[in-house]
Amino acid sequence: MEFTQVRNTDIRASRIGLGTWAIGGWMWGGPDDDAAVATIQRALDAGITLVDTAPAYGQGHSEEVVGRALKGRRDRTVIATKVGLVWDEHGNVHRNASAARINEEIDGSLRRLQTDYIDIYQVHWPDPSTPMEETAKAMQALHDAGKIRAIGVSNFSPAQMDEFSRYATLHTLQPPYNLFEREAEKDALPYGVAHELTALTYGALCRGLLSGKMRTGTAFSGDDLRRTDPKFQPPRYEQYLRAVARLDELAQARFGKRVIHLALRWVLDQPGVGAALWGARRPDQVDPISGVFDFSLDAGTKAEIDRILAEEITDPVGPEFMAPPQAVTAS
Repeated sequence: MEFTQVRNTDIRASRIGLGTWAIGGWMWGGPDDDAAVATIQRALDAGITLVDTAPAYGQGHSEEVVGRALKGRRDRTVIATKVGLVWDEHGNVHRNASAARINEEIDGSLRRLQTDYIDIYQVHWPDPSTPMEETAKAMQALHDAGKIRAIGVSNFSPAQMDEFSRYATLHTLQPPYNLFEREAEKDALPYGVAHELTALTYGALCRGLLSGKMRTGTAFSGDDLRRTDPKFQPPRYEQYLRAVARLDELAQARFGKRVIHLALRWVLDQPGVGAALWGARRPDQVDPISGVFDFSLDAGTKAEIDRILAEEITDPVGPEFMAPPQAVTAS
């Protein structure tokens, strides 16, 4: 395992973190708690110390499962969770990063996670309806009180991080970033480098596309977000699958690896990336971790990857579809 030091803190975390959105079940076809607990524990046994969750992942369910899985191992784990989303009885989510919401959510998260502090507490999405000063000062107050060890933001632009930093100390940023979604390398990641922030990028396998397990006939059920993800709809889906197949061939030919290892190594080797979050919901999905740390990508391989993407993906699309509404809509 490789490790990273969260800048300007004493937090040392594994460079691969376990993402637990799918474990919460919401937008992933429902939960399987026993498998989820086994997955988290397998990840810890494999050397992962960073576990990332959020109240919105199953309306608190992901945090509850994480808390259950970490019993007896809390002191060896870096917990990153989030704040600033609310939901109604139908599961509809919107943004609310007000001070009142932050102070309410922290207590709920601490209870569900069965801990008395959060290592990295992140504003999940910027909330235009709440003054940034209010959001940032509420986060700083939690840090000053010892309830959180580091302050982070997720899905923020450089301008939003600039404004946030006027009122609070910022330690981490969390943008989406993978071989297929690279907007962060144009703005968020360079900003993090320039301002000494640690980037915990999410979506390293792009909702499973880069796992190498997807096929043309792969079907998704229930509320699985991939039923509406533009990457999983024709004709784009076939383009991405062709790219994955060629990337897999490249990984095998040059390194004796598979596309899942290549995708994770690529993220870890990018400038400004502190850790890459990898979602899993079954123990066997954690097993490829062992193949990520014994190779690195040279400039020629990176250039070949870019050539494959340019040739196969003629209509690329980003992760914008995942953004939650900014305010409650009138009914």
